Amino acid sequence: MHRSAAQFSSGDPDPAGAVVAMQHWQDLSPATDRSQWNPLIARFFEYWLSIAPPGRLPGRQHFDPLDIVDLMPRVWLLDVVRGATGPRFRYRLVGTREVQTLERDVTGRWLDEAHPHLTVTPNGFARFHHIADTGKPTYRKGPVTFVHHKDDRIVENCILPMARDGASVDMIVGCSVLYRSTGRQD
Repeated sequence: MHRSAAQFSSGDPDPAGAVVAMQHWQDLSPATDRSQWNPLIARFFEYWLSIAPPGRLPGRQHFDPLDIVDLMPRVWLLDVVRGATGPRFRYRLVGTREVQTLERDVTGRWLDEAHPHLTVTPNGFARFHHIADTGKPTYRKGPVTFVHHKDDRIVENCILPMARDGASVDMIVGCSVLYRSTGRQD
């Protein structure tokens, strides 16, 4: 059983290798106040809400990249591959902006192999398991946890479940905005 967002605490390796605290994510609802969010992240969440069938999760069949073409460089998509030991996540799509900040293309790679430092970080993949298990969308703004360009310090993202059948999460889609050490949006 995974802990709720309110209980979640993870770590992020700092340059010296120590584990530092990471800001919590929050579960979202249509009523969540988005007034303090980056407008790109807010629009991404609003798009996801707009394509969801009533009372169901949207699936890949509802998601049209042409509807959010200006956001697509920041969008990444994971397949949720369910197995005997639980779900595992594989990059299906990685936007060009994400490739730039990660400084490599991780398309087709397993999430745990692309970011192996999180396998030894307490609850390193808990957010992804939470989304896959509960079908709840999430938001977070805090220190980067994936290895990014050295100047990228803060990430703001919205990570959302998708389900072809409207209920069983089979994909996770995210949109990220990174902020440099200067505070400037990347």
